[in-house]
Formats: sequence, C-alpha cells, structure tokens
Amino acid sequence: MAWQPDREVWGPERPGLNEIEPLNRVFSESFTDRYRRDGMTGVRVPFLHNEIWRYALEDAAEGAMVWRDSEGHIVGFNMAHRSGAEGWMGPLAVRSDWQERGINSEILRSGIAWLRGLGVRTLGLETMPRTIENIGFYSRLGFEPGMLTITLVRDLPAVSRSAGTGETLVAEAGGRIRQIEECRRLAESLSPGLDFSREFVLTHDLRLGDAVLIRHAGALTGFGLYHSAPLAAGRGSEELRVLKLVAVDPEAFGAVLSGVESAALKLRLPRVAVRCQTAFQPAYHALIDRGYRVHWTDLRMTLQGFGEPPVREGAVVWSNWEV
Repeated sequence: MAWQPDREVWGPERPGLNEIEPLNRVFSESFTDRYRRDGMTGVRVPFLHNEIWRYALEDAAEGAMVWRDSEGHIVGFNMAHRSGAEGWMGPLAVRSDWQERGINSEILRSGIAWLRGLGVRTLGLETMPRTIENIGFYSRLGFEPGMLTITLVRDLPAVSRSAGTGETLVAEAGGRIRQIEECRRLAESLSPGLDFSREFVLTHDLRLGDAVLIRHAGALTGFGLYHSAPLAAGRGSEELRVLKLVAVDPEAFGAVLSGVESAALKLRLPRVAVRCQTAFQPAYHALIDRGYRVHWTDLRMTLQGFGEPPVREGAVVWSNWEV
C-alpha cells in the first residue's frame, strides 16, 4: 500500500538486505538527534553491525517496513516483531529532517495494524523514560506506560572459572530442533502463546550467539538465549547480551545466570548484560546480590488492551524488546 499525503512519501515497503547502510544512517542520525534534544549532547549513536541488522530484518520479516521520499531515500522505518502471541516494535526511527512532517503516526499505526492482523495478545515497545515527547506521542496512539526494563551488567573476574551448568545448542540439526521445541514448550507453559523459536534459529544460523539450557532430573527448567557478536559496527565483541530468559523458579534462574556467565568466560568476554523487567522483583534483587549493576533503563509501554499476561508465580520470563 502507498501512503502519500503530499505525494512525497511512499510506504510501507519491505526493505532488502542490501539496504542496511541507509537504514543504519537513519538509525544513527535519528537516535543521536533524540539524545541531543534530551540534553545528552555528547552521545553519538554508532551504526549497528550488519549481522545485527540482518537478524532484525529476518526476524521481523514482513513486519520490516520502510517509507521513502520522492527520490527513493528512506525517511523512516519500523521493525515489528512477533514471538508467538507477543508482538513488539523496535527499532523504529524517522529521519530528523522529517520529524515534523507527519509520518511518525502512520509509521507506528502500520506496525500496530500488522501485528494486530497476526492476532497477537501482547503489543508493545520500549522508549527512554526521560523522553517525555515519545511517551506522550505513544500515549496519544493508545499506549500505556508499564514497568521499566533495566539493563544490568556484571563485569566478570578474568581469573574466575567457576563451573557453569547447562547445555548449549547442539550442532546436529535434528537434536537442535528438539531442543528449540523444548524451549518453546517451557515458555508456553509459563506464558501461554509465547514462542521464541525463530529467534533461536536466526541466532544459530547467523552465528550471533547460542543458548544455555538448564535441566533438573532430565526436565528442562530454564534457558537463556544470548548474542555474543558485536552490536556496533567496527567494534569487537565487548559483552554477552541475554535476549530471552525463562526459568521456572529462583533455582533455575540462578543456574541460567551461571550458565551464561560461564559461556561469556569461555568466549573471553569480560561482561554479561541482562534486561530485567521490574515486575520480577525477586529476580532483580538476585541480580543485585550477584554483583550486577544498573547500566540503563527503558520504559515498557503496551497498547491498551494488549498488555503482558501474568506469569506463573515464582517463574521468570524476560523477553528483550530490542535487537
């Protein structure tokens, strides 16, 4: 379909993998300008690594949308993702010279319509808590503020080689498919409809990271899907980033953390980063007690009527709404 209020903008269209460089430009310039307007004048948002963009584009699939000007240049984009019954959007950005020209609402509404058409029960996004303009904009389109997502990091002692627990994804395709299906069933049992299978497959196929699976008496009790590839273009790997974390109880949660920390040490990465939703207070305190420190905060917002479902008491289900 084409949206053309003044015949200067066309979209949405699905971008190709050959358009990572212009997507990166819009991403970097838009978010750098956002930080500047929030008073953080010294922040320059770097380009994302090409493989991270490929992950975002392939994970979003038809939910990857761009809008173009009359010369075919990208003026804005939205990456809408679905993990079973959970839908979320990010990153999304509009070129700074188009911020006041009225396409922001159309870009967001297109993502909402696409996800609702897929029948998601949760529909959300994350934004900086200090960015009151964004919070107001999303609220006018029906989004409600919820919990914070707090990024916490732990610097690992280089000399530590504490025994980690858990298994990783196996090389043999049949066995790996069975592992991913086990993870899907575990997530489904704690949060009905949740399915991270595509994220597992893409992480493995693009060689961005791996997963740690935790078992007790042979039964799967937790997992952590992580990326260890560089996030920013032109930089080496600096940390292991946990994207999805599921655990049936505090014991399994601690075992998943031990597993991802051990994986980081094996990869010679000095730091682990997790994104903790503050609805899970016991898990948050467990991270602080373990030596994790607060690094960043995001406000989690969901569309009215499409909030996050309750999770079984004592369990942890963290879904990172970022790439």
